[in-house]
Amino acid sequence: MLRRTFLAATAAPILRAAESYAAPGWEAPLFNLHARLKEPVRIASIDVLRAGGKILIRTNAANGLSGIVIAKDPIEDYLPVLIRRIVPFFTGKDARDIESLVDKVYEANYKLAGQGFWLPVAAVEMSIWDLLGRTANTPVATLLGGARMKAVPVYLSGSGREATAEEEVDIYVRGVQETAARAVKFKIGGRMSRNADATPGRTDKMLALARKRFGPRVVLYADANGSYDVRRAIEVGRFLESLDFKFFEEPCPWEQIEWTKAVSDALKIPIAFGEQNSSLAEFNRIIAMRAFKIVQPDLNYNGGIVKAARVARMAAKAGMTIVSHNTETGAAGTKMLHFAAAIPNFGPDIEWARRATPKPVSWQSPSLIDVKDGAVALPAGPGFGVDYDPAYLAKGQLLTAR
Repeated sequence: MLRRTFLAATAAPILRAAESYAAPGWEAPLFNLHARLKEPVRIASIDVLRAGGKILIRTNAANGLSGIVIAKDPIEDYLPVLIRRIVPFFTGKDARDIESLVDKVYEANYKLAGQGFWLPVAAVEMSIWDLLGRTANTPVATLLGGARMKAVPVYLSGSGREATAEEEVDIYVRGVQETAARAVKFKIGGRMSRNADATPGRTDKMLALARKRFGPRVVLYADANGSYDVRRAIEVGRFLESLDFKFFEEPCPWEQIEWTKAVSDALKIPIAFGEQNSSLAEFNRIIAMRAFKIVQPDLNYNGGIVKAARVARMAAKAGMTIVSHNTETGAAGTKMLHFAAAIPNFGPDIEWARRATPKPVSWQSPSLIDVKDGAVALPAGPGFGVDYDPAYLAKGQLLTAR
């Protein structure tokens, strides 16, 4: 073969591969923010505040408005990345460009992958969404395409593995009585425990007792937090099937994707997965290989609303449901409510732990403080719909320079 012919034959597929690499499909725009906001929304400064035992992110625009969110608790471990890398990158940018900015902040810091990078990005990104909503004088759910509901159904979660099987079931029986929640998730196994139970026999006893106490009227889920190898996960999964549990979350260590797929292929109960993942390329791969049926990105760990919405779009194309992982409630949890309300393939419910509401907080709707009739009301105000007491914010320790 002549050299020229060889080059012509090999160049075309290489160029096609390069073109596809230059613009991954998941980066296609989702939100037409420039059409909704005609004028630039320049980010003048970003404040990191420590107040009331929480870290708050306040993004201030040149237009005089601010967006505020409570960052997820592990943010304390990642403050240097947040303050040195993330805050300077977003400062001075047009908030309307949030979709491309999420890609560019990674390109600028690509060696800092994983939760330690994406959780700080998510904190800033979601404060920008609150700012955009306040600038447009509309709820974030509207900017995301429109709310499909006024109240988001929840399933109760939030307990650990310290209680006995009987105590754990009692906790959720009371929770359902108090909230009228229609679904509950139990923590099983021992959490990345190499098949060990939290205490001997706890999982089997708790699951059987839960079904007995709740009967068929309450939907039950189970979360193993990566406790099992393939053999044991299949055994537990078949027991869950016999009790009519509706999903089995993270049966195997999260990095063992092939293990998770093997379990999913062997069982009828849907496998839920994705809490720990932050790479869009990996989500694209594991969705394509059908390693699970319910996709569970965490808005915080995954990197914010833009990335989670991209995962939801991947899932929708594959005919999958998205039920994002969530451990936040109260003011912090309103981010999750807006996301859940706006994503078409979300559901049927969102994870909601019953914890104390951070105070002082001024709510747009008092029903946000507790679950009512099995759901949490979607805030109706601009942004995420939460107004923070100025005196409370003024007492906070400013961790960033102004």
